[in-house]
Amino acid sequence: MSNAFTFKIKNIRFDEHYQPSENTRITTNFANLARGESRQANLRNTLTMIDNRFNTLAHWDNPKGDRYRIELEIISAEMNLDAENTSHAIPLIEILKTTVVDLHTHERIDGIVGNNFSSYVRDYDFSVLLLGYNKGQAEFSTPSDFGDLHAKLFKCFVNSDTYKENFKKPPVICLSVSSSKTYERTENQHPVLGTEYLQDEYSLTDEYFRKMGLKVRYFMPPNSVAPLAFYFCGDLLGDYTNLELISTISTMDTFQKIYRPEIYNANSAAGKSYRPSLKNQDYSLTRIVYDREERSRLAIEQGKFVEEHFIKPYQAVLEQWSAHYAL
Repeated sequence: MSNAFTFKIKNIRFDEHYQPSENTRITTNFANLARGESRQANLRNTLTMIDNRFNTLAHWDNPKGDRYRIELEIISAEMNLDAENTSHAIPLIEILKTTVVDLHTHERIDGIVGNNFSSYVRDYDFSVLLLGYNKGQAEFSTPSDFGDLHAKLFKCFVNSDTYKENFKKPPVICLSVSSSKTYERTENQHPVLGTEYLQDEYSLTDEYFRKMGLKVRYFMPPNSVAPLAFYFCGDLLGDYTNLELISTISTMDTFQKIYRPEIYNANSAAGKSYRPSLKNQDYSLTRIVYDREERSRLAIEQGKFVEEHFIKPYQAVLEQWSAHYAL
């Protein structure tokens, strides 16, 4: 059954001329930044912030702080449910690929694929399935199989020939830490990733990504004010070069300052024991316009869309495939 599932990758440059394609997920943060009167200024300022952050972290042999530029590609993975009928392609996952451009040597260096992560099925799981499951319940809980289908689809993609033909290393996803958990600073220091934090209990997102085969570590990079959550398989510190890691930090630290300024653009840095809060009032705004309220509302709409066009119509196919695909 799994042989019937094939993947196709589409890529589009994320630069100041970026225009969301008609079939892009409208909840995607990139599309949010690229709409409205401020779209070009938004994009230009975002890319400048990323380049500046990269050069600050990659400071060796870089006395003027202008040696590197980051190029970004939005990678969309479509899954085809029927190898003989390409009209059944479903936009499954959207991730981001970084490329480091060394302006001194004119070398192009592969960065990390992953970074930002968005998924139709995850929208469905969190914004439709979970809300319905807990409706009328006194205490929040999750179904025992919560995230199983999404995890299997993700693993199927990462293990596919299509992924391996396009990317040399497994993905690293970099997200915000959870505002429902407390993080404790450790003595472990990495020259690029910075100070490691630990937490006593995994968040719902951590558990969701664990099913996808991804471990998590939390690091607060130099000159950051809050730790980031890095989801990966293998060895985060050993499998990726410093420049690769910096490409992810500079990109996702910038996006989080835009998406979560209460946490990542706070005016004071995380302490020894840190509990993130979106209610924090002591923070600065970037010059970039981002409609977070629209993002939350559209997540529900997109979740219902995938329920109607993917989960329900292909339920029998998915259940049969899932039963034979081990997590």
